Amino acid sequence: MPLPCFLKLQREGSRASRFRGGPSWRHSSKAVTEPKETREISDRDARRGWYLAEHRLASMEKPDFPLPPNLPRPVDDGAAEHLKGVPIPPLTLRSTSGRRVNLSDLRAPRTVIYCYPMTGVPGKLLPVGWDLIPGARGCTPQTCGFRDHHQELVELQVEVFGLSTQTTEYQQEMARRLQLPFEILTDAEFKLCDQLHVPTFEVDEMRLLKRLKRLTMVVRGGRIEHVFYPVFPPNESAEQVLRWLRKQKHSNST
Repeated sequence: MPLPCFLKLQREGSRASRFRGGPSWRHSSKAVTEPKETREISDRDARRGWYLAEHRLASMEKPDFPLPPNLPRPVDDGAAEHLKGVPIPPLTLRSTSGRRVNLSDLRAPRTVIYCYPMTGVPGKLLPVGWDLIPGARGCTPQTCGFRDHHQELVELQVEVFGLSTQTTEYQQEMARRLQLPFEILTDAEFKLCDQLHVPTFEVDEMRLLKRLKRLTMVVRGGRIEHVFYPVFPPNESAEQVLRWLRKQKHSNST
Protein backbone atom coordinates (compact mmCIF):
# COMPACT_ATOMS: atom_id res chain seq x y z
CA MET A 1 0.00 0.00 0.00
CA PRO A 2 1.43 3.45 -0.91
CA LEU A 3 2.60 5.59 1.97
CA PRO A 4 0.33 8.52 2.91
CA CYS A 5 1.65 11.90 1.89
CA PHE A 6 2.51 12.99 5.42
CA LEU A 7 4.60 9.84 5.98
CA LYS A 8 6.48 10.45 2.74
CA LEU A 9 7.28 13.98 3.94
CA GLN A 10 8.38 12.59 7.30
CA ARG A 11 10.72 10.17 5.57
CA GLU A 12 12.18 12.96 3.39
CA GLY A 13 12.66 15.15 6.44
CA SER A 14 14.54 12.31 8.15
CA ARG A 15 16.84 11.84 5.17
CA ALA A 16 17.56 15.58 4.97
CA SER A 17 18.40 15.59 8.67
CA ARG A 18 20.85 12.71 8.23
CA PHE A 19 22.57 14.54 5.36
CA ARG A 20 23.32 17.46 7.66
CA GLY A 21 24.69 15.10 10.27
CA GLY A 22 21.60 15.45 12.46
CA PRO A 23 20.02 12.62 14.44
CA SER A 24 18.01 9.92 12.66
CA TRP A 25 14.50 9.15 13.84
CA ARG A 26 14.49 5.74 15.47
CA HIS A 27 11.74 3.46 16.68
CA SER A 28 12.08 2.02 20.17
CA SER A 29 9.88 -0.10 22.38
CA LYS A 30 11.10 1.78 25.45
CA ALA A 31 10.21 5.31 26.40
CA VAL A 32 13.26 7.54 26.46
CA THR A 33 13.34 10.90 28.19
CA GLU A 34 15.56 13.38 26.42
CA PRO A 35 17.02 16.53 27.96
CA LYS A 36 15.06 19.68 27.11
CA GLU A 37 17.90 21.12 25.02
CA THR A 38 18.14 17.92 22.96
CA ARG A 39 14.38 17.90 22.38
CA GLU A 40 14.48 21.51 21.16
CA ILE A 41 17.29 20.75 18.71
CA SER A 42 15.52 17.63 17.46
CA ASP A 43 12.26 19.52 16.99
CA ARG A 44 14.04 22.27 15.07
CA ASP A 45 15.76 19.74 12.79
CA ALA A 46 12.47 17.93 12.23
CA ARG A 47 10.67 21.13 11.25
CA ARG A 48 13.51 22.06 8.88
CA GLY A 49 13.36 18.55 7.42
CA TRP A 50 9.64 18.96 6.79
CA TYR A 51 10.25 22.34 5.12
CA LEU A 52 12.92 20.91 2.83
CA ALA A 53 10.75 17.93 1.95
CA GLU A 54 7.75 20.11 1.15
CA HIS A 55 9.89 22.45 -0.94
CA ARG A 56 11.46 19.59 -2.88
CA LEU A 57 8.05 18.05 -3.58
CA ALA A 58 6.64 21.40 -4.72
CA SER A 59 9.55 22.48 -6.90
CA MET A 60 10.07 19.15 -8.65
CA GLU A 61 6.80 19.62 -10.55
CA LYS A 62 7.92 22.89 -12.16
CA PRO A 63 9.75 22.46 -15.49
CA ASP A 64 12.09 25.42 -14.93
CA PHE A 65 13.02 24.53 -11.32
CA PRO A 66 12.83 28.10 -9.93
CA LEU A 67 15.42 29.05 -7.34
CA PRO A 68 14.33 28.85 -3.70
CA PRO A 69 15.17 31.76 -1.38
CA ASN A 70 18.24 31.92 0.86
CA LEU A 71 20.46 29.54 -1.10
CA PRO A 72 23.95 29.24 0.41
CA ARG A 73 26.51 31.24 -1.55
CA PRO A 74 29.56 29.33 -2.83
CA VAL A 75 32.98 30.68 -1.88
CA ASP A 76 36.03 31.01 -4.08
CA ASP A 77 38.24 28.17 -2.86
CA GLY A 78 40.88 28.80 -5.53
CA ALA A 79 40.11 25.49 -7.26
CA ALA A 80 39.84 27.15 -10.70
CA GLU A 81 42.77 29.57 -10.52
CA HIS A 82 44.99 27.30 -12.64
CA LEU A 83 42.61 27.26 -15.63
CA LYS A 84 43.23 30.69 -17.17
CA GLY A 85 45.55 30.40 -20.15
CA VAL A 86 45.45 26.60 -20.21
CA PRO A 87 45.00 24.96 -23.65
CA ILE A 88 41.74 23.13 -24.23
CA PRO A 89 42.48 19.38 -24.44
CA PRO A 90 41.95 17.73 -27.86
CA LEU A 91 38.91 15.80 -26.68
CA THR A 92 35.77 14.86 -28.58
CA LEU A 93 32.57 14.96 -26.54
CA ARG A 94 29.09 13.84 -27.53
CA SER A 95 26.41 16.52 -27.72
CA THR A 96 22.64 16.58 -27.41
CA SER A 97 22.37 17.01 -31.19
CA GLY A 98 23.86 13.55 -31.65
CA ARG A 99 27.16 14.76 -33.08
CA ARG A 100 30.62 14.71 -31.54
CA VAL A 101 32.28 18.05 -30.81
CA ASN A 102 36.06 18.32 -31.04
CA LEU A 103 37.09 20.84 -28.39
CA SER A 104 40.38 21.52 -30.15
CA ASP A 105 38.53 22.53 -33.31
CA LEU A 106 36.15 25.22 -32.10
CA ARG A 107 35.59 27.61 -35.00
CA ALA A 108 33.91 30.61 -33.36
CA PRO A 109 36.07 33.61 -32.34
CA ARG A 110 35.03 32.86 -28.77
CA THR A 111 33.29 29.88 -27.20
CA VAL A 112 31.50 29.90 -23.85
CA ILE A 113 31.33 26.55 -22.05
CA TYR A 114 29.28 26.72 -18.88
CA CYS A 115 29.79 23.69 -16.63
CA TYR A 116 27.08 22.75 -14.17
CA PRO A 117 26.49 19.95 -11.62
CA MET A 118 23.13 18.45 -12.60
CA THR A 119 19.76 19.48 -13.99
CA GLY A 120 16.61 18.02 -12.50
CA VAL A 121 13.70 16.26 -14.15
CA PRO A 122 10.11 17.36 -13.40
CA GLY A 123 8.41 14.81 -11.18
CA LYS A 124 11.67 13.45 -9.76
CA LEU A 125 13.19 14.53 -6.47
CA LEU A 126 16.57 16.23 -6.37
CA PRO A 127 19.23 14.51 -4.22
CA VAL A 128 18.68 14.80 -0.49
CA GLY A 129 20.29 17.96 0.85
CA TRP A 130 20.93 19.36 -2.64
CA ASP A 131 19.78 22.88 -1.73
CA LEU A 132 22.17 22.94 1.24
CA ILE A 133 25.27 22.45 -0.93
CA PRO A 134 26.68 25.89 -1.89
CA GLY A 135 26.45 26.31 -5.66
CA ALA A 136 24.59 23.08 -6.38
CA ARG A 137 21.08 24.36 -7.04
CA GLY A 138 20.24 26.41 -10.12
CA CYS A 139 21.37 24.47 -13.21
CA THR A 140 18.05 24.78 -15.03
CA PRO A 141 17.67 28.55 -14.35
CA GLN A 142 21.26 29.02 -15.50
CA THR A 143 20.55 27.12 -18.71
CA CYS A 144 17.37 29.15 -19.28
CA GLY A 145 19.45 32.30 -18.93
CA PHE A 146 21.83 31.25 -21.69
CA ARG A 147 18.83 30.27 -23.81
CA ASP A 148 17.13 33.63 -23.32
CA HIS A 149 20.33 35.58 -24.07
CA HIS A 150 21.54 33.30 -26.84
CA GLN A 151 20.86 35.73 -29.69
CA GLU A 152 22.86 38.46 -27.93
CA LEU A 153 25.77 36.04 -27.59
CA VAL A 154 25.54 35.08 -31.25
CA GLU A 155 25.68 38.75 -32.22
CA LEU A 156 28.97 38.95 -30.34
CA GLN A 157 30.24 35.99 -32.43
CA VAL A 158 30.14 33.62 -29.46
CA GLU A 159 29.23 29.93 -29.58
CA VAL A 160 27.66 28.45 -26.45
CA PHE A 161 27.86 24.94 -24.99
CA GLY A 162 26.58 23.61 -21.70
CA LEU A 163 28.53 20.76 -20.10
CA SER A 164 27.80 18.29 -17.33
CA THR A 165 28.70 14.74 -16.34
CA GLN A 166 25.17 13.50 -17.01
CA THR A 167 24.55 11.19 -19.96
CA THR A 168 23.50 12.53 -23.35
CA GLU A 169 20.14 10.78 -23.04
CA TYR A 170 19.49 12.56 -19.73
CA GLN A 171 20.61 15.88 -21.19
CA GLN A 172 18.45 15.48 -24.30
CA GLU A 173 15.27 15.42 -22.23
CA MET A 174 16.23 18.76 -20.71
CA ALA A 175 17.27 20.24 -24.07
CA ARG A 176 13.90 19.33 -25.61
CA ARG A 177 11.88 20.49 -22.62
CA LEU A 178 13.63 23.87 -22.46
CA GLN A 179 13.86 24.22 -26.27
CA LEU A 180 17.55 25.07 -26.21
CA PRO A 181 19.09 26.72 -29.29
CA PHE A 182 22.55 25.36 -28.39
CA GLU A 183 24.07 21.99 -27.56
CA ILE A 184 24.89 20.38 -24.22
CA LEU A 185 28.07 18.30 -24.01
CA THR A 186 28.51 15.23 -21.84
CA ASP A 187 31.64 14.44 -19.87
CA ALA A 188 30.17 11.33 -18.27
CA GLU A 189 33.58 9.65 -18.37
CA PHE A 190 35.25 12.67 -16.67
CA LYS A 191 37.86 12.99 -19.43
CA LEU A 192 37.70 16.79 -19.56
CA CYS A 193 37.32 17.04 -15.79
CA ASP A 194 40.44 14.97 -15.20
CA GLN A 195 42.60 16.65 -17.84
CA LEU A 196 41.71 20.17 -16.75
CA HIS A 197 41.44 19.31 -13.04
CA VAL A 198 38.22 21.27 -12.75
CA PRO A 199 36.66 21.48 -9.28
CA THR A 200 34.11 18.79 -8.40
CA PHE A 201 32.15 17.67 -5.36
CA GLU A 202 30.49 14.46 -4.21
CA VAL A 203 26.84 14.11 -3.33
CA ASP A 204 24.40 11.41 -2.22
CA GLU A 205 25.17 9.73 1.08
CA MET A 206 24.71 6.29 -0.46
CA ARG A 207 26.51 6.43 -3.83
CA LEU A 208 28.91 9.40 -3.58
CA LEU A 209 28.22 10.67 -7.09
CA LYS A 210 30.83 13.08 -8.43
CA ARG A 211 29.46 16.32 -9.87
CA LEU A 212 31.06 19.36 -11.46
CA LYS A 213 31.17 22.55 -9.49
CA ARG A 214 29.56 25.37 -11.42
CA LEU A 215 32.01 27.35 -13.53
CA THR A 216 32.04 29.04 -16.94
CA MET A 217 34.99 29.08 -19.32
CA VAL A 218 35.54 31.46 -22.22
CA VAL A 219 37.71 29.80 -24.87
CA ARG A 220 39.61 31.80 -27.47
CA GLY A 221 42.31 30.59 -29.83
CA GLY A 222 42.36 27.13 -28.30
CA ARG A 223 43.02 28.42 -24.77
CA ILE A 224 40.90 29.32 -21.78
CA GLU A 225 40.80 33.10 -21.87
CA HIS A 226 38.66 33.70 -18.79
CA VAL A 227 36.97 31.70 -16.02
CA PHE A 228 33.90 32.63 -13.99
CA TYR A 229 34.16 30.86 -10.64
CA PRO A 230 32.27 30.63 -8.43
CA VAL A 231 29.07 31.40 -10.33
CA PHE A 232 26.31 32.96 -8.23
CA PRO A 233 23.47 33.53 -8.57
CA PRO A 234 23.22 30.94 -11.35
CA ASN A 235 20.21 32.53 -13.05
CA GLU A 236 22.35 35.64 -13.74
CA SER A 237 25.29 33.69 -15.19
CA ALA A 238 24.54 34.54 -18.84
CA GLU A 239 24.20 38.24 -18.00
CA GLN A 240 27.57 38.17 -16.20
CA VAL A 241 29.19 36.60 -19.26
CA LEU A 242 27.58 39.16 -21.58
CA ARG A 243 28.84 42.07 -19.48
CA TRP A 244 32.38 40.70 -19.61
CA LEU A 245 32.22 40.09 -23.38
CA ARG A 246 30.92 43.59 -24.06
CA LYS A 247 33.66 45.04 -21.89
CA GLN A 248 36.25 43.14 -23.93
CA LYS A 249 34.72 44.37 -27.16
CA HIS A 250 34.76 47.97 -25.90
CA SER A 251 38.39 47.66 -24.76
CA ASN A 252 39.46 46.30 -28.14
CA SER A 253 37.71 49.10 -30.02
CA THR A 254 39.40 51.92 -28.06
